[in-house]
Amino acid sequence: MATIPETMISSSQGTRPVPVIALGTATESSIAGIKIVAPSTLVEAIKMGYRHFDTAAVYQTEKSVGEAIAEALRLGLIKSRSEIFITTKLWCNSADRHLVLPAIKQSLENLGLEYVDLYLIHWPIKINYEHVKLPVPKELVTAIDIKAVWEAMEESQNLGLTKSIGVSNFSSQKIQEILSFAKIPPAVNQVEMNPRWQQKQLNEFCKKNNILITAYSPLASFGNYWGNNSVVECDALQDIAKSRGKTTAQISLRWLYEQGVSFVVKSFNKDRMKQNLDIFDWALTAEELNKISQIPQRKLVYLHGFVVKEPNGVTAEIDSKL
Repeated sequence: MATIPETMISSSQGTRPVPVIALGTATESSIAGIKIVAPSTLVEAIKMGYRHFDTAAVYQTEKSVGEAIAEALRLGLIKSRSEIFITTKLWCNSADRHLVLPAIKQSLENLGLEYVDLYLIHWPIKINYEHVKLPVPKELVTAIDIKAVWEAMEESQNLGLTKSIGVSNFSSQKIQEILSFAKIPPAVNQVEMNPRWQQKQLNEFCKKNNILITAYSPLASFGNYWGNNSVVECDALQDIAKSRGKTTAQISLRWLYEQGVSFVVKSFNKDRMKQNLDIFDWALTAEELNKISQIPQRKLVYLHGFVVKEPNGVTAEIDSKL
C-alpha cells in the first residue's frame, strides 16, 4: 500500500493535515445521474492507499463515497473515520445564505457522516434553478452574494459540520474580496491546473495568503467529454516521460507536487490508480522543470459550454479572469 504525503491547511482545529492526492468522483455520467461510481471501486482505492476523496453535490456520488467509508471500516482497512479526508462542495443552486446549511446537512446525510473535512463553494455564481441539470440557460445564472454566502460557510465550520471551508474556481480578485471581510479565510482554492494551464500567478497569490491550491483536471480531464489529450500527448511531457521511464501522467502529477499544491486524480482503472501514486520517490530536474515552464498554455474548463449554454456578463467575467 502506498503512503501519500500530506500538506497542511487551516481548520477549526488549527492547522491539520490533508493528503496531497485526492481521488475524484466526478464523471459525465454521474453528473447526469446515469451511472454512479461504485463504492467497491473506492474501497479498492483505500486498499491502495488513497485517503482523500473529492466529491460534490452536483456529482451525485456522495452516497457512494459514504458507503465506501462504511465498508472500509467494516473490513478493517481503516480504524476510524478520521483516517479519511472528505471534500465536498456547495452547488450553485444553493449559493444563498439561507440555503448553505441545509445543503451541507444534505451532503452529510448522503455521506452518512457527522462532518466533512473540507467544504467548498463550487463556483462563484448563483444558479436560480432547483434541479441539477447542465448546462443551464444564461438567464438562470446571476452574481453570487459572496459576503452572505461566506458568512454561512463560516457558520457551517463553527457548527462543526466541516473542519475547513474554501472555494473552487475563484480568481485572485474574488478571493481578495472574501479576505476583505472574512472572519475565517478560505483554506483551499480548487481550480484547473496542469502543465498546460499552470496558474503561476494564482498559485503565488494563494501561497502568500496561506491558501492551498488543489488542482483539478491534472491531465486535462482526458477521457471525459469535456476533456482532451493536451496533457497526455504533449510533446514536451512525452519526451521527459520517455527519458525517465515514466508515463506522461506521472510527469504531470510530479510537476504539480513540486509546485506545492494538492491535486485530484480520477481514474478507476486499477493499474492507472496505482501509477498515479508512484510519483514520490523521484524528482524532476531543473532542466525538465524549465522545459515544462515553456509549454504553451491553454485553458480547458469554462462556464460557457459546461455550466451555461450561452455566456452572460457574470459568466463571461469569471471565464476571463480564472
